Amino acid sequence: MTADFTIRNATVIDGSGSPGFLADVSIEGDRISTVGDGQPAQVEIDAEGLVLTPGFIDTHSHDDGAFIRYPGMEFKLAQGVTTDISGNCGFSAAPNVPGEQPASGGALRFPGPWRDLAEYFAECEARRPAINNMMLAGHNTIRGWVMGNEQREPDAAEMAKMRAFVEQAMEQGACGFSTGLIYEPGRYSQTAEVVELASIAGRHGGLYATHMRNEGDQLFDAVEETLEIGKQAGCPVHISHHKAAGRKNWGRCAESLERVDRAVADGQDVTLDVYPYVAGSGPMHQYFDLDDINLELAEAIRIASCPDHREWEGRMLTDIAADEGIALDEAVRRAITGPKGAETICIQFTMDEQDVETNLRHPRVMIGSDGIPNLNGSPHPRLFGTFPRVLGHYVRERGVTTLEDAVRRMTSLPAERFGVPARGLVREGLIADLVLFDPASIRDLATWDDPRREPEGITAVFVSGQLAYDQGKHTGAGAGKMLRYRTG
Repeated sequence: MTADFTIRNATVIDGSGSPGFLADVSIEGDRISTVGDGQPAQVEIDAEGLVLTPGFIDTHSHDDGAFIRYPGMEFKLAQGVTTDISGNCGFSAAPNVPGEQPASGGALRFPGPWRDLAEYFAECEARRPAINNMMLAGHNTIRGWVMGNEQREPDAAEMAKMRAFVEQAMEQGACGFSTGLIYEPGRYSQTAEVVELASIAGRHGGLYATHMRNEGDQLFDAVEETLEIGKQAGCPVHISHHKAAGRKNWGRCAESLERVDRAVADGQDVTLDVYPYVAGSGPMHQYFDLDDINLELAEAIRIASCPDHREWEGRMLTDIAADEGIALDEAVRRAITGPKGAETICIQFTMDEQDVETNLRHPRVMIGSDGIPNLNGSPHPRLFGTFPRVLGHYVRERGVTTLEDAVRRMTSLPAERFGVPARGLVREGLIADLVLFDPASIRDLATWDDPRREPEGITAVFVSGQLAYDQGKHTGAGAGKMLRYRTG
């Protein structure tokens, strides 16, 4: 039988962590048909000197709205990402009230005509997305629709509504429940509220993913709260973008990981993800108390997107203040209190390179871009460069981990963790989501000053058996799927 594609003479790194091996891989329809001796095919690709792996899974994306606005998903496809996990940090596209704005979220709002996860998936599928999407149910979104930004515990009726939203999302295919306990309105919740909602995900076999309550001075307390939530809720725990923020906290990632290791040794199921940069990014208004502005943080801020002051984009806040002849705290106020201040996105240089490498060495740490897909202004380069940066800089140049292990933690480990169906390994019968790249040249090109550059070294990306990216060109195949937890 003639295959649709046969990739010949590839070094197959199959996602399991095992050493690479030379093989041909054939594709029929949306499936891998053979691994070993390839079939005759309509299209044959000579992959001598190249590595073939499963498609990369971005464990931490905020692409809920991007699947509507940018269904071509060029910034992910070009780096080999074939599946996103969206709905992170407690912000998700569903539930939604058409025609209304959620109480909180700013740049992480995802308004649209849908009401629930099923309707959101239908809207995405109608646009023929380039890559796959799997969703978490977001606590901040749910709490915002039920309680607004109320700084109190929910009453019984409100708790019942929130429980119903989580239940509905899980029934419609969400892979778990996410929180962003540093953000409004999630920061106003008590541990017991989170436990009660996370337990619903646990009963469906899903996980609890969290942007913890603190990633700086109270990092260890936040880890302990996270572990306790998982224990009480009876569900696996996933810690998002693990870090130790703030200079005085640098080096604490090692001890934080030791706490995770002890929990795992005691029988708890815990994983993490990390992005390979020393700066984070997010809605700036969420990080500052205008009555007590943190000047140390302000000194570390670069403006990514600022609709009220477009001329500030791509510049450090300290330079802006100096040029404007204003105090640093006044620059903070102007950035976030204008008519569109809630849409200001900042980049925070608050992490240490050694902590990044400590995270990347840990066998339970996966890769998540955490990019915010606002293509205006000067976005964080992780939106375009995360996965090639790991493979080029941290694997090839720094030797932080092996290529086989890095691929495992980009593919089979997140596929199993998030219940991504029939993907994550180069195996006969599985979905043909694949990446072909040159291990000697793959690297990120996106920089702080030029953040939208696509990487180099990636030859081809297949999504559901279709060639979606070919020699630097996006083919427009539109073969991405909306994925339901462990079922399709």
